[in-house]
Amino acid sequence: MGDIIPMSNNSIIGKLAKASQEAERVIKAPKVGGMRFNALLHDKVQAVAMTALNANGLYPVCDYDNFLGDNYILVKCTMTIHDVANPKNFIQIKGCSAFGAHDKYGSGNAMSYSRKYAFLNALNLATGLDNEDGYNPSHNQPYSSPSFLSELKQVKTSQELNDICIKFKSQLSELNKSNPSQASKLAEAIQNKKQQLQGE
Repeated sequence: MGDIIPMSNNSIIGKLAKASQEAERVIKAPKVGGMRFNALLHDKVQAVAMTALNANGLYPVCDYDNFLGDNYILVKCTMTIHDVANPKNFIQIKGCSAFGAHDKYGSGNAMSYSRKYAFLNALNLATGLDNEDGYNPSHNQPYSSPSFLSELKQVKTSQELNDICIKFKSQLSELNKSNPSQASKLAEAIQNKKQQLQGE
C-alpha cells in the first residue's frame, strides 16, 4: 500500500478515502474445475471491505432493482454507505449490475455479484492481478458490444427488449466473467432502455 494521506476533516468522503487507503489487497482464489480465471470470491471481497469500512465508522446497505426476462434475471445494486456516527450522511455507489440464470439460484448469484463489484468500486480495492477476472479475454469471442448496442437502440417494445436479451444471453453471461466492467455498462444500457419504454 502507498503512504496514508492525512485527512483534514471527518467528512464521509474523507472516511471512505481513508478506508480505501487502509484496505488490504483482495487475494483471488485458485483456478478450480477447469475455470479459465482466478475467481474473485464475494466473501473475500466483503471481508476486506467490511474490515476497512468498520474501522472508519462506515456501514453499507444495498438496494436491488430486478429485471426479469424469460430466461435470465438482471440485478442492479445501489450501495448506500452511511456514516455510523451520523446516519443522515451517506454516499451512494450506483450502476453495479449482474446477470443471473432463471432458476432458484439466479437472483442470489446476481445479487452477490453486483454487491461484490459495488464494494470494489467504493473502495477501489486492489486484487493483485492486472484484469478483473484473472485472464485476458479472447479477442475472437463471438460477442460484440457494438452489435448488441446497435440492436438495443432499435428496440421499440418491452417484448423486443426481452427478445434481444435472450438472443445475447450466453454472450452476456460470458462477458460477466471475462469483463465485468463492460457487462455492467451493458446492464445499465438495458435498464435505461427499460425505463424509457415504461415512460412512453
